[in-house]
Amino acid sequence: MKCISSLRMKAIDRNCECLGLLPVQLMENAGAVIAQHIRGKLESGRVLFIAGRGNNGGDAFVAARHLAGSLGYIVNVVLLGKSRDIGTKEAFRNFSLLKFSRVNMFEITDSSQLEASASELFQEADLLVDAVFGTGINGKLREPESTAIDLINLEGKAGKTVISIDIPSGLDPDGGDFEKAVHAGLTVTFHRMKIGLLSEKAKEYTGVIKVADIGICTDAEQYVGPGDLMMLRRRKSEEHKGDSGKILVIGGGPYSGAPTFAALAALKAGADLVTVAVPAPVAEIVASYSPNLIVRKLSSNVLCPDDLSILLDLISSHDVVVMGMGLGRATETLEAVRKIIPFCRKAVLDADALSALSGTIFESIAGNCELIVTPHAGEFARLRNMETPESLEARIKAVREFSEEKGVVTLLKGKIDIISDGKQTLLNRTGNPGMTVGGTGDVLAGLTGSLFSRNPAFLAAACAAHINGTAGDLAFEKAGNGLLATDVLEKIPEIIKIAEIG
Repeated sequence: MKCISSLRMKAIDRNCECLGLLPVQLMENAGAVIAQHIRGKLESGRVLFIAGRGNNGGDAFVAARHLAGSLGYIVNVVLLGKSRDIGTKEAFRNFSLLKFSRVNMFEITDSSQLEASASELFQEADLLVDAVFGTGINGKLREPESTAIDLINLEGKAGKTVISIDIPSGLDPDGGDFEKAVHAGLTVTFHRMKIGLLSEKAKEYTGVIKVADIGICTDAEQYVGPGDLMMLRRRKSEEHKGDSGKILVIGGGPYSGAPTFAALAALKAGADLVTVAVPAPVAEIVASYSPNLIVRKLSSNVLCPDDLSILLDLISSHDVVVMGMGLGRATETLEAVRKIIPFCRKAVLDADALSALSGTIFESIAGNCELIVTPHAGEFARLRNMETPESLEARIKAVREFSEEKGVVTLLKGKIDIISDGKQTLLNRTGNPGMTVGGTGDVLAGLTGSLFSRNPAFLAAACAAHINGTAGDLAFEKAGNGLLATDVLEKIPEIIKIAEIG
């Protein structure tokens, strides 16, 4: 069974919204599903919804409205807090509809008030619906929510049916420790099984678990979207210089622009420090592009094994190595790349560095170096020693199998990018034909390295593909086919800022 984290579920919800499926529509679907399950447990009688002020409560308001429209039910809703403090416009809208729906509503703000009502509302109910918290629970339980959980459990012990919406309130949705939780007889969770529901400790709380379809768009889960960007680690106010990533770019020799694009992209994506290690003839040229770059001069006209004496200290003092852009494929360069990789903790390999990869390299770094490779179709064919398939389905299969076999994350660039670690796979369709201009792949490599310094490899690669393509789309609106890699660079902070607000 495919399980997802609470953060991933939020990302999918956000992606749905960006595709045009509004949160209020998903809430309506979720509430209708809950009402259906209530009818399956109780043909008629008194139903009490205990609702929090978040979207979990919103689902309960919808379910209460649906149920009140059926003959034979007396429906009561206890809102834990004031209606003016309901956290989302969708939940507030559905709460407001209850006054037109034969539903009795009670706003309870403290535990003593809640306990006073228990003798009637809780004890007279034939079935209780737990909608106190959803998957967004955070921190220590407060009142009156903590008392509400106790009262629900008291009625559950008396033999009454308790249904939890999405997850028993109080339970950690991702399998972590928790203070206390509702003991449900039935948990109706939406779209996918949540990781925390399958933990050993959760078994005594969940009861029977039903996974309900609420109409999530397939593409919201299969394609990278703005929701996925919300999963990226954000800067914290207490951080110091270097905490948001130190990136070492190794490239250049035959070309000076390629490593510079990668380095500047890493900075634009939020890295604190970026060092560019390049062969001697291009060091001054790279330094001239921006005073923000730290440039280290290597020993020769091209990267060579003798440079390890300079590079090893740099590798150990940086979080991620981004290597390959503009290196060329001289024999000594490829030999140097093969010697460098085993010393890296995290690395992004692009362009010419991919030519140095072989089966023995993958074996030598297994378990020691987290690796992201960013080939285009031709480079991927050379990595696999076979043609890259034409159809999307066959490409997805090839990328997934390659990633699983080699133990790497692969970002296969194309009209539709394919990102896989062998277990999970995402697609990206941002970008445009104008991005065939030189340098946009180098920008992607640097962007990937920057995100990789603060995030898991798969998430970093997937989000980098989306950000790079979206920045390119934004730049294309102004530049058209005159688009340059520098135009893409300038749009990266804008895309990341939108995602952080989002």
